[in-house]
Amino acid sequence: MTMIRELAAYEHELDLVAITEEQLKQNGFGGNPDFRALIAECDQQPGGYALFFGHYSTWRGRGLFLEDLFVREAFRGRGIGKALLAAVAHIGVKEHCYGIRWEVLGWNEKAIELYKALGAEFEDRWRQVVLSGQAMERLAGNSL
Repeated sequence: MTMIRELAAYEHELDLVAITEEQLKQNGFGGNPDFRALIAECDQQPGGYALFFGHYSTWRGRGLFLEDLFVREAFRGRGIGKALLAAVAHIGVKEHCYGIRWEVLGWNEKAIELYKALGAEFEDRWRQVVLSGQAMERLAGNSL
């Protein structure tokens, strides 16, 4: 939870973190987890994490969605982000996934450079869409 808050602060969106530690435990560590996480240790401390989950494409099949890839400031520049991403890729290959999808903020040039260097493709023609809060509740009220 601490690193999730650090990531949100880095992205200038700390005020948007609404999940509690208890919800995180229930969602990720119960009988049917909603996500998986990898923690990178460096100097016997948590240096970063990758949080991901499965998704399905009707065009391409099974895939992984990387929700978070974060390296704490004190541990940046040591290859931890690349190692975490490589570990997720290894899981994807092992589980016969077509690929990994994720999002990056447009101002995060260092991350964008890394992803390009790794051969990631940027699908700018697709737009991210989110329906949440009252708008989601309003629409849900119209269901059958």
